[in-house]
Amino acid sequence: MNTRGAIVMSGMSVIALVAAGCGSDATDEQATVETPPSSAEATTGVVVPGAEGAFQLPGEVGEDDAFTYDQVAVPVGSSVDVESDKGDGRTTVTFSATGLAPNRDFGVHVHTRRCGPQPADSGPHYQNDVDPAATPDKPSSDPAYANPQNEIWLDVTTDQSGNAQSSTTVDWEFRADEAKSVVLHAQRTMTGPGQAGMAGDRLACIDEDF
Repeated sequence: MNTRGAIVMSGMSVIALVAAGCGSDATDEQATVETPPSSAEATTGVVVPGAEGAFQLPGEVGEDDAFTYDQVAVPVGSSVDVESDKGDGRTTVTFSATGLAPNRDFGVHVHTRRCGPQPADSGPHYQNDVDPAATPDKPSSDPAYANPQNEIWLDVTTDQSGNAQSSTTVDWEFRADEAKSVVLHAQRTMTGPGQAGMAGDRLACIDEDF
């Protein structure tokens, strides 16, 4: 190899070493940055700050309203975290829970009103296309409207420690100020005519502005 070739190769080696050093520094900096929970749309959507709180008895004051109406299924001190990620006409909602009753099913849905002292205070399920036949006294149970594509269903089965996680993505975004809570129900959500969307008693509720 002639002298000019040796100089060129040497220069390329120096550039490669500098680039490698810069890459190492960037990696070290990124390792200290906390990242939000991953979801199907996390790289393209807008993450809405999620609700996170420990369940308490109705009437007790906390930073967030997170009420349990059944301390056996949802003990005081058990907690949930809800994250919402929206963008490009789609929404992903992720639900995580710790400390619930172990090895059991829960129906989990987004509701239209905030939590209150009574289980019914959270109102009906949020629907993208609202069932015109539904009334305050008779919530939607038509599978054409009460289904996991038109509502947010996040049913879970807890492990032996009472922990669980679920996520769903729908092809729409929430209307402003119309989805305000997440409710845990006593059983998995039914789908048949006349019972679609039903999941038994409301066991707990946490406020969340989607």
